[in-house]
Amino acid sequence: MQPLRQSRSQSADRVRTVSEVNAEARFLVEERFRRLWIEGEVTDFRPYASGHWYFSLQDDRAQIRCVMFSSANRFVRARPANGQSVLVRCRLSIYEGRGQFQAIIDHIEPAGEGALRAAFERLKAELDAEGLFAEDRKQSLPPYPRHIGIISSPAGAALRDVLAVIRRRFPCVRVTCFQVAVQGFEAEGQIVAAFDRAEFMRHPPDVIVLTRGGGSLEDLAAFNLESVARRIATAGIPVVSAVGHETDVTIADFVADQRAPTPSAAAELVTPDRLELEGRLRRLEATLVSRTADQVRTDTRLLAAVRRRLVHPGRTLEQRMQRADELAERLTNANKARLTRARTAFVHQARLLARSSPGTRIGQARERVARARSRLTVAGESSRDRGATRVAALVRALNAVSPLATLDRGYAIVAKPDGSAWGRPVVTVDDARPGEVVEAHLADGSLQATVSASKKRPE
Repeated sequence: MQPLRQSRSQSADRVRTVSEVNAEARFLVEERFRRLWIEGEVTDFRPYASGHWYFSLQDDRAQIRCVMFSSANRFVRARPANGQSVLVRCRLSIYEGRGQFQAIIDHIEPAGEGALRAAFERLKAELDAEGLFAEDRKQSLPPYPRHIGIISSPAGAALRDVLAVIRRRFPCVRVTCFQVAVQGFEAEGQIVAAFDRAEFMRHPPDVIVLTRGGGSLEDLAAFNLESVARRIATAGIPVVSAVGHETDVTIADFVADQRAPTPSAAAELVTPDRLELEGRLRRLEATLVSRTADQVRTDTRLLAAVRRRLVHPGRTLEQRMQRADELAERLTNANKARLTRARTAFVHQARLLARSSPGTRIGQARERVARARSRLTVAGESSRDRGATRVAALVRALNAVSPLATLDRGYAIVAKPDGSAWGRPVVTVDDARPGEVVEAHLADGSLQATVSASKKRPE
């Protein structure tokens, strides 16, 4: 034992208890693995009386112990079974009492829902970024709707629950049911078409309830489609989404103007309580009767006071008659003055009009046009003559330097045929060797010759 004591005294680490080691290990694991997803097969599933679930997840090479406490598993629709492949969201930890590595689960779903869940999250993030979930674009629900539209399956309990609550709370409202499939291949098109039918009715609903019962993520897939979400967002009628149970969340819930946890709750959101309205109307009636009686008493007192101050209508009539005569005289004088000013203005305008007569102006304009036409004709003829003279001079100068004119004076152009009209000109004696064929171009044609000898001119 002596070597052990020496080794411990030489070590910088203190001796820890098992509890301390497990606690430190738990801290490290929980800090490193705060949240992750694990897929595996359920085995050794054991529910306890406390409501907690204990089981293991395994694959073909390893397994991990798991616990899901009752606070989390009470939201799970179906209890997992041994051999079932599941996808769990968890954090990793260590149970200090046994030093056991384990996963503490807060969400569990069949493994097949993983792809749907990922697509759900992607679409949710995309639509949220576009602002389709923003509160400022949501419409408020009408307090007293006269017409309610319900989009749901005719065979579902959700529709019956909504209708029962509406009949109980507000039976006088008109209800239109748009029957659609709420899952399967046809659900998407039928739900979108139901919104179109509702908006194009002659008297469209004041509010629409979109509802169905609960189900798995796959069952609710129609309400997580982009086309359905965008149709809800563009609806001109307020939409209440009541899809599934309280724990079910769909894209339609985020886009709708309001979400209800259950179909019955949706019916309560869109309808006022009949009993509450009746009580309110009775209170308003009592208040109206009381205030009307008070107003009648007040008006009676005012009427009595007015009667005491009332002047004989004959006197008022005399005053009004004199006032009418005075106003009539003022009106007559004003009309005369106005007529005089109008006549003076008319005479002045007539004189101005005579001085600026269109006939006079037109005659002057015609004279200016005739003079301009004459000047234009003379200038054009002069310019034409000058141009003709210049062209004739240029033609004479061009003919003077033309090679063809030189040929007419007895000269010839000697060239070597190269396939062109004139050939390649022979300028010096070196350009044509003895024995080569040359062509001499004359004024009226050309001559072909063969060079027999060449002789340079002495310098």
